[in-house]
Amino acid sequence: MVWVALIVGVAIIAGLAFYAGSLLARLRKQREVRDQAIQKRNDNLYESIETISLAMQQGQCDLSEGSLRVAVLLDHLALPAPKSEADIFDKQYPGIHTMYERIKHMPTHEARKQFPRKEIRKMDDERERYEVELADDIQADVSKLLVWVRAQRKARQGQ
Repeated sequence: MVWVALIVGVAIIAGLAFYAGSLLARLRKQREVRDQAIQKRNDNLYESIETISLAMQQGQCDLSEGSLRVAVLLDHLALPAPKSEADIFDKQYPGIHTMYERIKHMPTHEARKQFPRKEIRKMDDERERYEVELADDIQADVSKLLVWVRAQRKARQGQ
C-alpha cells in the first residue's frame, strides 16, 4: 500500500513539474514575442526621431513642430527602467524640451480651426518668437539626438 501511494505521489509530482515547466516555457515565449514587438516599435520610433531631427537640422521642418513631435516620440520609447534615458530626456535635450513645454498647449490640426484668425496669428507669433529664442539650443540638441539615435540603431543591428 505504501508503494502505491509513493508511486501515485511521484506521478502527481512529475505531472505538476511537467505542467509548471510547460507554463514557464510558454511564459518565456510570450516574453520573447513581447520583447520583439517592443524592439520593433522602438526601431520605428528611432527612425521617426532621426527623420524629424534631420528635417529640423536641414530647415525642412519648423523647430517648434519638430520639437513637439520629437518630445512625444521620445516619451513613447520603451527603455529599460528604473533610471532609463527616458527619465532624463528633458535634461539631455533641454532646448527641445523647453520648446515642447512652451507650445504643447497650443492647438493643432482641427482644434486650431476652432480659433479666430486673430488668436491663431497671436499663437503663431508667440511660437515663432520661441523658435528664434531657442534655435541654437534646439539645433545643438538635434545634433546630440542624432548621434544618440544612430548609436541606438547601430547597437540594435549589432545584436
